[in-house]
Amino acid sequence: MGALRIFYILFLLALPGFAQKKMDKAIKMFNKGSVPYIQVADAISQPNVLFLDTRKIEEFEVSQIKDAIWVGYDQFDAKKIHLSIPNYNSPIIVYCSIGVRSEDIGEKLLKIGYTNVKNLYGGIFRWKNHGYPIYDTNGTETEKIHAFDKHWGKLLTKGEKVYD
Repeated sequence: MGALRIFYILFLLALPGFAQKKMDKAIKMFNKGSVPYIQVADAISQPNVLFLDTRKIEEFEVSQIKDAIWVGYDQFDAKKIHLSIPNYNSPIIVYCSIGVRSEDIGEKLLKIGYTNVKNLYGGIFRWKNHGYPIYDTNGTETEKIHAFDKHWGKLLTKGEKVYD
């Protein structure tokens, strides 16, 4: 086996780890840690948890965590949330692409009185990168995942990236 081929194989094997390190760096750079994180492996096993999707509706319509409720970011409405989730102690996990927008929404939820809010560390990208299923708006499992844009899409290592 040639040296170039060995280098290429090692490069491909390193990509997921490289993407994870870049994701960790971005999260650390853009987040304050003001909403407690929950890791993907812990989130998947939470009973009776409500997943709130804080991405744009176009992103949500392509891919989402099963049974997630879309709350948006610019469209976030505390009154609608209270009508949908009247129990302020309900276990809530907010997510977006990697966890930046969801931290902002998590802060808003905590400010209006919700007590059990967690931010999905690495968002839907890490969820998919770890091999967990995502769904379209019909509830059908899909490999398509909205990757936000080409820059942030580099952090998504699994699935079929969609940008529109």
